Amino acid sequence: MAALVTGVVGLVVPTSSAAAAPTPKAPAPVVWEQCPANELTGVPPAELPLYSCADYVVPLDHERPKLGTINIALMRRAALDQANRVGSLFLNPGGPGGSGFRMPTAGARIFEPEVLDRFDLIGFDPRGVARSTPLRCFATQEDADDVFGRMHPLPVTGPQESTTIKAYKDYGKFCGRFAGPLIDHMSTEDVAQDLDMLRGAVGDKKLTFVGFSYGTMLGATYVNMFPKKARAIILDGNVDPKLRVNDGVEYDRQRTDGGFQYALDNYLIRCDEDPDCAFAGDARQKFTELHDYLREVGPITLPDGTVADEAAVIGVTASVLYNPADFAPLAELLQELYDASHPSAAARTAMTVSTAEVKALMAKAPLAKMDIWPDSPYASDDSYLAVNCSDKPFNNTIGEVPRIADKWERQIPDFGRYLAWGDPAGCPVWPVKDADAYRGPWNHRTATPVLLFGNYYDPATQYEFSKRMSRQLGNARLVSVDSFGHCILGDSSCTDRIAADYLIDLEVPGPGTVCHPDVQPFPSQQ
Repeated sequence: MAALVTGVVGLVVPTSSAAAAPTPKAPAPVVWEQCPANELTGVPPAELPLYSCADYVVPLDHERPKLGTINIALMRRAALDQANRVGSLFLNPGGPGGSGFRMPTAGARIFEPEVLDRFDLIGFDPRGVARSTPLRCFATQEDADDVFGRMHPLPVTGPQESTTIKAYKDYGKFCGRFAGPLIDHMSTEDVAQDLDMLRGAVGDKKLTFVGFSYGTMLGATYVNMFPKKARAIILDGNVDPKLRVNDGVEYDRQRTDGGFQYALDNYLIRCDEDPDCAFAGDARQKFTELHDYLREVGPITLPDGTVADEAAVIGVTASVLYNPADFAPLAELLQELYDASHPSAAARTAMTVSTAEVKALMAKAPLAKMDIWPDSPYASDDSYLAVNCSDKPFNNTIGEVPRIADKWERQIPDFGRYLAWGDPAGCPVWPVKDADAYRGPWNHRTATPVLLFGNYYDPATQYEFSKRMSRQLGNARLVSVDSFGHCILGDSSCTDRIAADYLIDLEVPGPGTVCHPDVQPFPSQQ
């Protein structure tokens, strides 16, 4: 009997007269094929033969495999030294909702050459994301544009709050109407079960894995669900798993205060210490004055015609804190905005930051609320809230968000209101309640310590979260990094060397190891 496709593209649900076979104990092997040419853009021609792609079928619900199946899209970059190949190295970029499919093409930017020699790098789009069976809440782009267009990124006035609340409610209704049965199976527990099937399907007895940002939640979940199947697990930019699955509002508040606000405060301190920083000269006070101006007076128009309102400036600032390479251009932009808002000051007559740089920075503003791998554009799916609202319990109503935003703004003046209008607004109206998510315990012991990296000034996953992760896991070793930015692998020779030795030889660094980035955010501090 033929299967019926319903609800979600790629979701196969058996008809009533055809029961699906139970999930086999030994999963079928992945069948690798040539990748579509457009997926390998930027790959050197000589390396193209290393890449292959696949779609792999997994159960919609691993506990009830008869409910149907979905597809997981994978890309593999084969190990260069097949004779001494260790196995597969699975990668996850975070998000949640980040597309990991093309991560193998960035392997040389992240890992030491010997890692590329000894491992097949495997990237995949988790369930609900991009090329895998996507979770989609809208039938048309016009509906999506209408709903998202009514969500003010930083609601301040009563009308802005009311419009945004109505838009979030409509979003939840669309998701309940169009997302199909996949929406009930989007927790990190579901993804960890997929990952374990993929591990077996590529022929690995134990998992070797690197997860960034939210990917650390996936890694922590995996090692506690399957502790005996973990070989080498690296978690870079860690969440606090226990807090995340028990109190969504408090998790997000701590993330905002100890992450974004702390990173900005230290960025402004470093700026004042650098004579070449364009925003130097009581940078903290100037930023506060600029923020107050944007709130009380209104948008600022720069000489090139760029109009910057409060939401854009706060969004750009939050986004740039992820990437120290943009710190100097951000300082120039902030000074230009400050000069434009203080015409009585000795403002410069010409912009020092180019129009192209301004546009590039402004384009990053929408990314501030989601920890997405920077090479992964929005892929027209709604997996971000689907995962977060499955994992993170929010006991507030959406009507309470204005009060939460007011409170956070008093506590966290630069980012409190901005980030309160994220998950605390979306999850209370999400159609799935009491999702079947893994909520602990977190202390199951793995044979090899899980290797953690945590930046002191990480905006999205504050350093304290990495310390908590190291305490909560049954066997872990934390490497601290005196660095700005979100995650560190690929930007520090110290961490990259440690990661290579760990992945290949299971060598663990000593307690209290501290690394530094290869490049400091301001040139004079090298």
